[in-house]
Amino acid sequence: MGNTDSPSPKRVQRWPALSAVPLWLWLSLAGFFGGIVGLGAFTFAYAEGGSYLSNDPAACVNCHIMREVYDGWNHGTHKAVATCNDCHTPHTFPAKYLVKGINGWNHSLAFTMGNFPEPIRITDQNRGIAQGNCLYCHGDLVSAISHEDGDDPTNCLTCHAGVGHGP
Repeated sequence: MGNTDSPSPKRVQRWPALSAVPLWLWLSLAGFFGGIVGLGAFTFAYAEGGSYLSNDPAACVNCHIMREVYDGWNHGTHKAVATCNDCHTPHTFPAKYLVKGINGWNHSLAFTMGNFPEPIRITDQNRGIAQGNCLYCHGDLVSAISHEDGDDPTNCLTCHAGVGHGP
């Protein structure tokens, strides 16, 4: 028979400092961060945030400020061949969603703070993306064109600023 009087091994506490934190503080922190996550999830759902991850141009009109731009695209020549993402986001996987995330954050922040310019204007970063996408589709045509006025032939938006958003 074994000796039942032998001392049991001591349990080593891995994080002794954490056990000194009062339970009410843990519950408060959990409630605070849970509230932040819950508020974020509610806002994302209420603002139809998932639609912005799609390729559907109708997602752009979730915000009233985009109605005129969307209507222009809807009646324009690019409707048959391009969606908003084809011109306004990079075509590679990580870059596309990074730009969508940054633009979504900036749009929601500007809208919430009430400092959205009307009519909406393209940022320098997004102008560069759109310019690259013009060349992505029309590169052969651009290289064959002689621009007599001396303008840089690779700066499409100088002369074609409204393309894609109007008849």
